[in-house]
Amino acid sequence: MNIITKKAELTTTIEKLKQEGKTVGLVPTMGALHEGHISLVKTCKEGNDVAVVSVFVNPTQFNDKEDLKRYPRTLDKDVALLEKNGCDYVFAPSVEEMYPEEDTRVFNFGYVESVMEGAKRPGHFNGVGQIVSKLFDAVQPHRAYFGMKDFQQVAVIKNMVKQLHYNLEIVPCPIIREADGLAMSSRNTLLEPEYRKNAPHIHAVLQEATKLTSEMSVDELKQWVTEEINKNPYLEVEYFEIVDDTELKTIRDWKENNVKVGCVAVYAGKIRLIDNIVF
Repeated sequence: MNIITKKAELTTTIEKLKQEGKTVGLVPTMGALHEGHISLVKTCKEGNDVAVVSVFVNPTQFNDKEDLKRYPRTLDKDVALLEKNGCDYVFAPSVEEMYPEEDTRVFNFGYVESVMEGAKRPGHFNGVGQIVSKLFDAVQPHRAYFGMKDFQQVAVIKNMVKQLHYNLEIVPCPIIREADGLAMSSRNTLLEPEYRKNAPHIHAVLQEATKLTSEMSVDELKQWVTEEINKNPYLEVEYFEIVDDTELKTIRDWKENNVKVGCVAVYAGKIRLIDNIVF
């Protein structure tokens, strides 16, 4: 496994591999890797000759400076984990390497960035667009792999690929959960013990909600989920929405002919957790 820190070196390396007829997959990460990330790496390796994993905490997607400071950084541990799991190239640049000057590009992702995460974290998806496009430009992968825990992010990235005419396939991969149901996230390591113990309540309520669609209207179920999660003193719902899986438009009626996804953001103390479930 090779570790590369410079964009130019990465691009040259990948170009040579492509000239040899090799297919290249990319897994963009912010590090603090867990089994969820590793499942992406394994899927990437199964579908391509070469697996590239980027490890970079991207400052432009944090609208909260404290959150950026708090975000776990564990590069040595990440590298050891990637080496064990079939990664071929780790791209671990500095902030100066990725942003030699300020990136002033402003993306217009339309409706998909204006709701849920977009509404609660202004500028977040613009920062995602900036860094992911930079990674796509440096690697020019055949395929890129993203976890469905960040359901809205996947929709935004698909939108960006269309807008910028990237010739690559976006591969969404299933949420990987802890044994107790909590969606795996780098932020889970920041949870204090009591909050960590109570966080699986989020998924438990979402699972229960999928059984209640014949008994409640969409609005009634949204209220029920919010109240059920908030009954736990360690958790506080920021939003719960039920949306379609492409445009992320709010579902008004169960009879609507589309895939319906329940998306939630919950504070466990200072740590913000997101999850989703398909109805």
